[in-house]
Amino acid sequence: MKNPDEILKKGVEAPAELLDRTVTTMQSVTTVLPGNEMVKRTKDYWNMLGPGLTTGASDDDPSGIATYSQTGAQFGFRFLWLAPLTFPLMAVVQEMCARIGLVTGRGLAGNIRIHFPKKILIMCTVLLFAANAFNIGADLGAMAKGVQLLNPKLNYGFLVVAFTFLSLLLQIFTPYVRYARYLKWLAMVLLAYVFSALLAHLNWGQVLHQTVVPHISFTKEQLFIVAAILGTTISPYLFFWQTSQEVEEQILQGKITLRQRSTAVSPKDVRSMRIDVWSGMFLSNLVMFFIIAACGGVLFAHGITNIHTTAEAAKALEPFAGRATYFLFAVGIIGTGMLAIPVLAGSSSYALAESFRWREGLYRNLKQAYAFYGTIIISMLVGLGINFIGLDPIKALLYAAVGNALVAPIVLALIIILGSNKKIMGRWVNGPVSKTIGWFITAAMAASGIAAIISLF
Repeated sequence: MKNPDEILKKGVEAPAELLDRTVTTMQSVTTVLPGNEMVKRTKDYWNMLGPGLTTGASDDDPSGIATYSQTGAQFGFRFLWLAPLTFPLMAVVQEMCARIGLVTGRGLAGNIRIHFPKKILIMCTVLLFAANAFNIGADLGAMAKGVQLLNPKLNYGFLVVAFTFLSLLLQIFTPYVRYARYLKWLAMVLLAYVFSALLAHLNWGQVLHQTVVPHISFTKEQLFIVAAILGTTISPYLFFWQTSQEVEEQILQGKITLRQRSTAVSPKDVRSMRIDVWSGMFLSNLVMFFIIAACGGVLFAHGITNIHTTAEAAKALEPFAGRATYFLFAVGIIGTGMLAIPVLAGSSSYALAESFRWREGLYRNLKQAYAFYGTIIISMLVGLGINFIGLDPIKALLYAAVGNALVAPIVLALIIILGSNKKIMGRWVNGPVSKTIGWFITAAMAASGIAAIISLF
């Protein structure tokens, strides 16, 4: 393998080299070493993780978990191959976003405002806000149902309201440095789904075979599930959040002004960012893999092929996989919701604030950024209201999927154009491999968006 610094000088690394670097780093952490050295390496790796980890983990929100559960229940292990396939695609896109934030010192919406017509940005942010609000509503409802799995006596309405205001308090009144640490540790709740699959006594030989040998019949149902998975794993809110969080991290390091943030980015900074992003996307897709495997090996095998929510998945798993799997699924619903909802609300707020040049940033307090936090509050209240107007949560997710389908290809195209502009990105401009993968993803997301819209009629 080439010397890392030599590769960095040429711009963006090929995904295979990036993955090789990430896996090597992760393996080095788990190498048998003397006690102190092992602890030091583990701490160094953990300290490298930040926005990439929380962004990847937030992708596995309750609505995403419902999609993966339905995939396994309806098709068994047939679509396990999508987990390793979407991993590098997702990571390449998120790395582009992170690099844009690192190099320019601005969020994604701020960069789009400067380099593209404002009408495009306003359209994207309005659709993003609507889609995220529907998603927040569905996730709040899923979290309430998750708690009821553990204690059925608790009132659904009370739980939805309690989760709404708990999340708002954490977002508004928790200092960013503590808040970022909280999100980072909360990402570890996703391991509950890994353990739930390991406890389900699956046929791992069959799991491995279906993972490496793709199977798809071009039926309407299978095309729709592929579109749903793509829309769940490569979502517009992740693009805006990732870019803005890189800026927030720079501010934590003392780079308060735009001039300070847009100074030359070192190879070390980019290397750390890449390890962070690829680790986060690996965790996200690892969890997708184990959820599909658990539901495919248990629910599909017992003829339970229709799952609409994560709560339904947990209930259906209990008789066959045991109480431990049921409990881990329920805990995962609550934890992933607490992680994903702030990301959904925050990404809308970053996008709108940068579009209209409001003061923004979680490092600011409420008095310094009324409009920014006001957008978060409105997003949360709209999501809360969805649970009390009789709108079915599945319909809310369908509306969110349509909104994402309309936004994703447009925003992806803008990201690739920004990341490929040498005047903007300098030495960190997209390489030919990253550009090719980026345009492939854009085309795939456009196709999945069309499929999602057609499925509603």
